[in-house]
Amino acid sequence: MAQVSQRTVFNGSALVRLLSRLTEVDVREPRQATADRLSQWFGWTDAISLSAALDGAVAAAAPSRARVSASAEERECVRARSALAKAVAEDGAVAAAVDFTPFRRRHLTLQQAMEAGIGPLRGRLRALLAARSPAMARLAAVDVVMEQVLAAREHSLLAAVPALLEKHFTRLRQASPETVGEPGSEAEAGEWLHVFRKDMKNVLLAELDFRFQPIEGLLEALRMRPPECHE
Repeated sequence: MAQVSQRTVFNGSALVRLLSRLTEVDVREPRQATADRLSQWFGWTDAISLSAALDGAVAAAAPSRARVSASAEERECVRARSALAKAVAEDGAVAAAVDFTPFRRRHLTLQQAMEAGIGPLRGRLRALLAARSPAMARLAAVDVVMEQVLAAREHSLLAAVPALLEKHFTRLRQASPETVGEPGSEAEAGEWLHVFRKDMKNVLLAELDFRFQPIEGLLEALRMRPPECHE
């Protein structure tokens, strides 16, 4: 389970690299190994919970029904992700904004939509895993612990993204000779606004990929054939 859950935090490199480029901040690869960095985020109560999850044994439900449900849940994950990506692409309401406030409001709204859509998916996928076998049930239990440990830190880090985008917005606007007065359309605002809108979309899509990594990990586990089903 460590391989699945660590992706939640440390493989968000595409988002980190993009923000680093936009904000002109040099982000260096940490010297510590992933496991060492992860261990620093665990308190003693978290370690106990993780140990209990790894040592626990949960009875499995009927594997055949779980496989059918898994297929339906995978389709739902695809649908949910496509809907969120479409919402990111639809930014007409802030097309001509020359103040960052509408962009901040939109970014926060989309972040909330991601949280609201992805959280229930993760819970349902864990329930399906728990129905597969005792080993898969332990996997699901470990994911619960990992989410509890990492959720607050992840929320704090992602909450800082709009502020980073605001700096990028301000820098582009100040550097553009086309920024005069209060334009009423994107064309009047100039190329800098088009560049910013594209960058903001890319950041939101990278964040969507980042948030979906635990979902992808759980789906990958569900695609594995349970040992009990081997002929």
